[in-house]
Amino acid sequence: MARVVYAVAAGAVLSIQAIAAPALAAEPKAAIEGQLPADLRAAVIKAVGEADRPIENRFEARRRAREAAEDAISVLRSEGFYANEVEPDIGEGDVPKAVVRIVPGPRFVLGRAHIDWVGAPPEPMTAQAAQAALALTPGQPGRAADVVSAEGRAVAAVQRRGYADVRVEPRQVVVDHADHTINPDFRIAAGDIAHLDSIHLTTNGRTTASWLQHLAPWRPGAAYDPAYIAELERRLLDTGVYESVTVGLAPADQTTPDGLRPVVVSLAERKRSTLELGASYDTTEGFGVDSKWTRYNLLSRADTFSVLGRISKIDSRLQFDLSLPHWETPQQTLATRAAVYRANTPAYDQEGVMASADVTRRWGRNATLGVTGTYFTWGGSVDVSRTYEVRIGTLTPLGRDIVTLAGLADMALDRSDNPLDPKRGWRISARLEPTLLTGQGVLPYLKVQSQVVGYLPFDSEGRTVVAGRVHLGSIIDGPLDDIPAPQRFFAGGGGSVRGFGFQEVGPRLADNTPQGGLSLAEASLEFRRHLQGRWGVVVFVDAGAVGSAQFANFSDVGVGAGFGVRYNLGFGPIRVDIATPVTDRHGQAAVQLYVSIGQSF
Repeated sequence: MARVVYAVAAGAVLSIQAIAAPALAAEPKAAIEGQLPADLRAAVIKAVGEADRPIENRFEARRRAREAAEDAISVLRSEGFYANEVEPDIGEGDVPKAVVRIVPGPRFVLGRAHIDWVGAPPEPMTAQAAQAALALTPGQPGRAADVVSAEGRAVAAVQRRGYADVRVEPRQVVVDHADHTINPDFRIAAGDIAHLDSIHLTTNGRTTASWLQHLAPWRPGAAYDPAYIAELERRLLDTGVYESVTVGLAPADQTTPDGLRPVVVSLAERKRSTLELGASYDTTEGFGVDSKWTRYNLLSRADTFSVLGRISKIDSRLQFDLSLPHWETPQQTLATRAAVYRANTPAYDQEGVMASADVTRRWGRNATLGVTGTYFTWGGSVDVSRTYEVRIGTLTPLGRDIVTLAGLADMALDRSDNPLDPKRGWRISARLEPTLLTGQGVLPYLKVQSQVVGYLPFDSEGRTVVAGRVHLGSIIDGPLDDIPAPQRFFAGGGGSVRGFGFQEVGPRLADNTPQGGLSLAEASLEFRRHLQGRWGVVVFVDAGAVGSAQFANFSDVGVGAGFGVRYNLGFGPIRVDIATPVTDRHGQAAVQLYVSIGQSF
């Protein structure tokens, strides 16, 4: 029984110690005494750190004081206080505190900074660039971090001018206690200029080496530049078909007889194919499901081929897409598409086949890497369809067999920080579609659209963001009666004016069929707030107007408002929005529900 009581008592003591341990762990390893600038004192305290257990005897206190003193001296020297006086000591009593008394002394400043070239020096212009890159001004505080950074800048300046094998030897820093200066002497071996050869692919995957060659941002014989290597790696990552990409300069012993060094590329290709399943829902359109099968590198040139099947109340289709990145020239993508589709909307029914080809030229970096750029797209499409609609005026059924030939010119500037969940920045786009309709006569017209989107964070982490969108459109030189309903502008729905169903904003015929129009104006404002973990909420107001003339007159504006919930999947959020019309509802439901992936804009 006594043993049981002892065990319980011991357990209680251990429990008390465990509870008290966090409080003791917050105690500094040693007390810092002395007149120190606030920033220097904070740096010393941080370097000394905290104790993981209480001091038990005087020997332990002295040991901690000595360790804390060494840490303090390291900080003082790194900040330029070389004439410091640091004294480790202990307090009174059987279990004293560790103490470090500090007199920092004067702060040393930078004197002369010089580069000594080990071996043959580089060409004079490179030597001057390296000296300028040091950027060490005499008289500034002699911080060790500034000296180390200066050495790195000098080496980078030499590398950018072709000296791929530049290396540093141990630097010498003379500390002069007479005038309180430090004089760094950097010792750098430049080596020889490296001249680049073609790309050498070392992995045996699905990518052909011949296709890689045209991605090189240099011409054979060009002097080495680290920017060339980084650009080639970025171009390969932009394609999205590789798990990882490694690019580097071949060792000097692999120099060709012509004096050129290959650039070695290693590719880890992603899985050959993927299968994606998706679903969406809103109150008007109901459920929609789709399946997408994607094959990567089918043509051995980082291409992407996909087959999409979709079934929904409004849009059902079988679609084939082929994307060829870096087509003909780097940062230019050819996208081709063919589809068989059927649309059943409140305003019209349509079925047909289509084919398109677009070329997108990008300046700047890919948005998927977090840095965005400028895009220009041009192309064309052909669409052979049969539409079923209601004739304006007589309300009689109208069936049309139409061949639509359309061109495309699209310009976009993207300065947002994330393609699926932006928190700051802006986007602007403009789109021109010259169109020719044939079948029952010939009708040419021009469809114009533009959009501006902005994101304003209220804190550095983007936990609270206000997002705004304005979308305008117009059909020029096309009479409303002659423009088939599928070609007109409509508004309402999850990607337009929430609170209204699909096509429910705008003028209607006498039988309540949405008419559509020649002009469109939409605006949205969202207040987004991130909560705990992956959850967030949104409050929003949407407005839109569809006009029968080329420019919207805002005589019948649909306004909807609501709130939503967001759950972050890591790459983007699932969104659930609930909205209601604020203006006249034309008899539709009082509440609309939308479920999709990604922010609304």
